[in-house]
Amino acid sequence: MALASQAANLLEKAIGHTGDAVTEQNLTNPDRDREKYADPSGEKMKALAWMGKNDVQLVETYKPKILEDRDVILRVTGSTICGSDLHLYRGAVIELQKGDILGHEFCGKVDSVGPNVKNLKPGDRVVASFQIACGECMYCQKKLSSQCERTNSNKVENIMYGGRTAGMFGYSHFTGGFAGGQAEYARVPYGDVNLLKLPEDIPDEQGLYLSDVLSTSWNCVVDTGVKKGDVVAIWGAGPIGQMCAEMSFIRGAKRVIVIDGGPAAWRLDLVKSKTPKVETLNFTDLPKGTTVTSKLKEMEHGGPDVALECAAGEYAKSWTHQMELLTGAETDTSEILNEMITSVKNYGRCGITGVYVGFTNHFNIGSIMERGIRFIGNGQAPVHLYWEELLKMLQDGSLNSGIMLSHRVDISEMDTLYQKFAARADNIQKVFVQTKFSDPPAPGTPELISWK
Repeated sequence: MALASQAANLLEKAIGHTGDAVTEQNLTNPDRDREKYADPSGEKMKALAWMGKNDVQLVETYKPKILEDRDVILRVTGSTICGSDLHLYRGAVIELQKGDILGHEFCGKVDSVGPNVKNLKPGDRVVASFQIACGECMYCQKKLSSQCERTNSNKVENIMYGGRTAGMFGYSHFTGGFAGGQAEYARVPYGDVNLLKLPEDIPDEQGLYLSDVLSTSWNCVVDTGVKKGDVVAIWGAGPIGQMCAEMSFIRGAKRVIVIDGGPAAWRLDLVKSKTPKVETLNFTDLPKGTTVTSKLKEMEHGGPDVALECAAGEYAKSWTHQMELLTGAETDTSEILNEMITSVKNYGRCGITGVYVGFTNHFNIGSIMERGIRFIGNGQAPVHLYWEELLKMLQDGSLNSGIMLSHRVDISEMDTLYQKFAARADNIQKVFVQTKFSDPPAPGTPELISWK
């Protein structure tokens, strides 16, 4: 996959961008062109950079500067690590380049604003959406911010997918090449639309997660049509799966069954402890001859009504798919997808939120057609469509993002965090990463730990 990533970089360089983006592309680290991208003060900052497959490093680089009239520079007060970051870490997402600053979930305080930003001022507390939207195109007018037409001119993505997503922070040149927020400062293009003010009653330890995980989980549940009385099965007990379980109950689900296993099996106990109504299924404990599908049909006549994929396409179980991933015969395994398809009731609904980046083999399309299965790609979540509603839910207490928060670490140990998170070690579920600009921990949230 690393070779494929470098080949994609060379291809994009050869064929060029589409040329229709309205914001600067491929500025993943101010150090790449100090005169053009670095703040004239010469101030340095800490940032987490991708240096190669399974290799991220804390680097010292330059504070970014305002480049465009609607830019906002943030003093980052909180960031985190996401399962999606592991796809970058492992090289599963193409067009990464050495030195790219990672991180697509972050919040902070406004440091400075461009001349055309009228709704924000220095000192405002804000959270950034993980996608970069212009606020004006066809999709942005509908608040489908993840599909903005004007912030990502990557031609390879356009060829592969038949269309492009919006630009995204810290997520390779495949999505525009923007520096991420696992840093002490971040530049936010179109900051007037891609930042949401946080009220005083919402600490960073809650507001940060509006950036991605809460919006992504809500989109998964809503877009797949979870409704009152449904039985919902969720593949993956990480933060997205955990919040999808909680949100399925909010939407009226009768039962929620969360599936996980292997080195991540401990997450099932965590989810159960936070949401006792949840039922769990550990696939590594199933007796010989029993499959996830057969067990689910034993637990619920006909199987669940809804299946939600909250894992990803890089986790192969069988030797066949492991070899196909290793040799590049596929980019994503279809095993979880096939389990979902065969598990749900006839005319059941399958929602795909875990990251899939390319092509898969041995996909059970026959079951989809013959049994009328609704197979739904939830897409990259349109944060702008949901984040104001979710903020109100945090404020009135109907939603508690704190149930997934397990650790607080300093940005200086973020390279170690990646290693531990990838290994499913130390019971790390969701993390708050502080910087020198962060406030002390909010009451009831984890205290700072160190691995040094």
